[in-house]
Amino acid sequence: MLSITDLSIRLAGRLLIDQSSVQITPGSRVGMVGRNGTGKSTLFKVIRGELAAEHGSVTLPPRWRVGSLAQEAPNGPESLISVVLKADLERDALLAEAESATDPHRIAEIQTRLVDIDAHSAPSRAAAILSGLGFSAADQLRPCAEFSGGWRMRVALAATLFAAPDLLLLDEPTNYLDLEGTLWLEDHLAHYPRTVIVISHDRDLLESSVDQILHLERGKLTLYRGTYSSFEEQRAARELLDAKQVKRQEAERARLQAFVDRFKAKASKARQAQSRVKMLERLKPITALVTEDVREISFPAPEKILSPPIIAVDNASVGYDPAMPVLGRVTLRIDNDDRIALLGANGNGKSTLVKLLAGRLAPFSGKVTRADKLSIAYFAQHQLDELNEDASAYDHIRKLMGDAPEAKVRARAGAIGFSGKAADTKAGKLSGGEKARLLLGLATFFGPNMIILDEPTNHLDIDSRAALAEAINEFPGAVIMVSHDRYLIEACADRLWIVADRTVTNYDGDLDEYRRLVLSARNAEPAPRERSAASEKPQRPKSDNRGSLKKRIAEAEVEIARVSDIIAKIDTALALPDIFTRDPKQAAQLSKARSNAADALARAEEQWLEASTQYDEAAG
Repeated sequence: MLSITDLSIRLAGRLLIDQSSVQITPGSRVGMVGRNGTGKSTLFKVIRGELAAEHGSVTLPPRWRVGSLAQEAPNGPESLISVVLKADLERDALLAEAESATDPHRIAEIQTRLVDIDAHSAPSRAAAILSGLGFSAADQLRPCAEFSGGWRMRVALAATLFAAPDLLLLDEPTNYLDLEGTLWLEDHLAHYPRTVIVISHDRDLLESSVDQILHLERGKLTLYRGTYSSFEEQRAARELLDAKQVKRQEAERARLQAFVDRFKAKASKARQAQSRVKMLERLKPITALVTEDVREISFPAPEKILSPPIIAVDNASVGYDPAMPVLGRVTLRIDNDDRIALLGANGNGKSTLVKLLAGRLAPFSGKVTRADKLSIAYFAQHQLDELNEDASAYDHIRKLMGDAPEAKVRARAGAIGFSGKAADTKAGKLSGGEKARLLLGLATFFGPNMIILDEPTNHLDIDSRAALAEAINEFPGAVIMVSHDRYLIEACADRLWIVADRTVTNYDGDLDEYRRLVLSARNAEPAPRERSAASEKPQRPKSDNRGSLKKRIAEAEVEIARVSDIIAKIDTALALPDIFTRDPKQAAQLSKARSNAADALARAEEQWLEASTQYDEAAG
């Protein structure tokens, strides 16, 4: 059990958690929620032992392994599958020892333990996790260094999940994923066999993957049973009760104070008045309900509604290399009130498509027709880094308003959520959510006819995401969105387009059907998928096919040699004259280990044969 007792955490002089206690039973799946900056990530650091608490304690069962996502993405020449397999430290150590062990009894112990931890099925389990997070079978054999930072963070997530710690701590894991990866992760966490705590602002993950909600608000931790919707209902009822209790207490305090004021000067009533004073002192105030209403998000309406279609694309191809376009045969139409969500795995061309629509990429062939005076606002997460860190929200807005009076500039800053002193805070000191709000306000400043939103929710908390959905629904122009947030898509989109197989198609189903389609595909055997070297970020360079096959052959040969050596050592252990009489259970486990190793050898030989055949065919 994870026990948090009278915990107080202070960071940089600010009290984040104030004497809170909570008990989390083994096997619980807990979603942790709270406004940005309340201390959720800091609590994780205390649980991991990286930060000392000011007061109180966090205790775990002595043998529990705690796992969390690495701060830095893995890098280097090792293949993705190797990086993930090494996350199981015990298996890795046992396999290393098995290669050098010579004592038959120790060999027997090692092989018995490898059977206990199901070590021989580890490669298939690691491959399934990588596949679920969007890596093809060919990708899994490529060096980690070939992938961009975003993709390598997925590898780090895969390694954490593969290690299957007793306590899994995940801090906003969907920030690195597309919608398809998010859907797979939701399903994986829903079936996680041990204890997990996940910090998330993703409503659907909190609805489908957890059975408890840990809420951090005003320095207090409160554990609610049930999913996020159940939490909202319980919290609303609790707040209503608190409000009634505050009202009753205020009435009681007023009654006691009136008695004291009336009779404190009368000798005959002095004792009763003094008694009422003591009662007032003992009457601890109930924390009044503090409303933390989120600041609204709004998009200025365009000055003129254009005649449809505002964009028409006819049989266009687009990309970064004319010899290998990312998308082809693209034919579509966008009207001035469309709400369109783009579906499809990262790397399939969603960002390439929105760049085409925004006019940032010209088509190689085909035709793109835009309405006269069409104005497009474009928001992408990477643009957060393009804000001037030394300039305030006021400074950024001043640049767009020329010689406008000070009052008008500050009024506009307030309209996008930066009123008073907040308008003068430098961008470098703003939180991720505040930067996202500023960038949304700047991108839509002049009232566009169409807004393109590429992952707009990564730094927004749950309430801010709801405010964004409301702003999208109230905006009279067109909206194109790329998001892993299913709630945002379901709340706003009325059309779904799938970007896959190098083209764009309309999807007539809903997101529940799409979820079943994604999980069915990702739980199946992963198939190789080609990717353009110049496709959208994060980019993954195309590798030479023959070189990849040669590498697969070499890896299969190494695996054949390794497993053959293990089989030889198991045979040595089984040849001990007293093994079946001295320890029948160990002998049975060794026999099972040999059977598993023989199956692994057969798979490795099959992979070698398949790769060798493909290499010979490629060589002509």
